[in-house]
Amino acid sequence: MNKSYRLFVGFDQREAIAYHTFCQSVIQNASVPVSITPLSLNTLTSVYDETHTDGSNDFIYSRFLVPFLSNFSGTSLFADGDMVVETDIRDLFEQLDPEKALHVVQHNYKTKASRKYLGNKNEDYPRKNWSSVILWNCEHPAHKVLTPEFVSRQTGAFLHRFQWLTDEQIGHLAPEWNWLAEEYPENQDSKLIHYTLGTPCFKDYANCSQSNRWHYYKEQVNDGIGK
Repeated sequence: MNKSYRLFVGFDQREAIAYHTFCQSVIQNASVPVSITPLSLNTLTSVYDETHTDGSNDFIYSRFLVPFLSNFSGTSLFADGDMVVETDIRDLFEQLDPEKALHVVQHNYKTKASRKYLGNKNEDYPRKNWSSVILWNCEHPAHKVLTPEFVSRQTGAFLHRFQWLTDEQIGHLAPEWNWLAEEYPENQDSKLIHYTLGTPCFKDYANCSQSNRWHYYKEQVNDGIGK
C-alpha cells in the first residue's frame, strides 16, 4: 500500500481522554492503517514557538502547521480532539480534489450558547468551526507560506478564516463530516460528531446530544483494563 493516511489530532491535557476516545473511534472503524499524530505543544518546541495568548485550547494555532509537518507533500487530515468518527476515515480522505488547497465543512450558523467548556466564552464569528476539520492538500503551492514563523505572527481571524487562500481554493465537505452536537439537531447519519460546546468528559456535557456515541468509544478505550 503506497497511499499514506496521515491524521493530526488536537491534544489538550485538560481533556486528554477526549483525544484517546477520538483515536479509538478512528482505529475501530478504519479499513486502512492510519498514522495518528497528536498536536501537543510540548512536542513542537523545536520548530514552533507559540506566541498567541488567546484561544480556548492548546492546538488552536498549531493546526495550521500541518502542511509544514507533512513536508508540504501528500494529503493530511486535521481534526479537533473533541470528536468521534462513526465510519471509515478513509472515506473522508478519498474526497480530496487535487485542484483545491483544502476541504472543510462550510458551516453557517449562530451558536446557541454564550459559554462552552471550562467557562470559555463562545462567540459568533465568520467561518466559525470551519477549521475544526481540515482535509489538507499539503502540496498545494498556496500553503508554502505556512511556516512556523508565519503562523506565529498571524491573527486568529486570518488563519481560521483561511485568508491566505481565495474562496475558490476552499473545497466543500458534507455537514455530516463535522456535525455539531447541541448546535445541530441529532443526526443518526452523522459521520463525524463534533462536541464543540464541550466533550462529554466534562460533567456539564456528559449527557449532551449524541453523547452516547462518545461514551461508547470511551468504554472501548477502557475495555480490558484491570481484567
